[in-house]
Amino acid sequence: MNWILLIVAGCFETGFAFCLGKMKGLSGTPWYLWGIGFLLCLILSMVLLSKSVQTIPIGTAYPVWTGIGAVGTVIVGIIFFNEPATFGRVLFITTLILSIVGLKFVH
Repeated sequence: MNWILLIVAGCFETGFAFCLGKMKGLSGTPWYLWGIGFLLCLILSMVLLSKSVQTIPIGTAYPVWTGIGAVGTVIVGIIFFNEPATFGRVLFITTLILSIVGLKFVH
């Protein structure tokens, strides 16, 4: 169960990065609304991470959490912010995914 919480926490990390991306160049009400989304995702991510480390070692949980957030943020950047999907980016994101899966298996 705590592994599921950790995965969801990583997804919320991607969510707060997405909100930060949407805040770029905005002002007024839209900026504040995306800021609220950022804070909600941040709080949920931290709470779920703190729950998951009750049974998963922090040396495993934290890298998995940040890895999910990093991979998710790159994918969100490619899909929603027109960032390039170059061979190098895809290659290194793939190696990061393999590393995250590897940490789960050696736990």
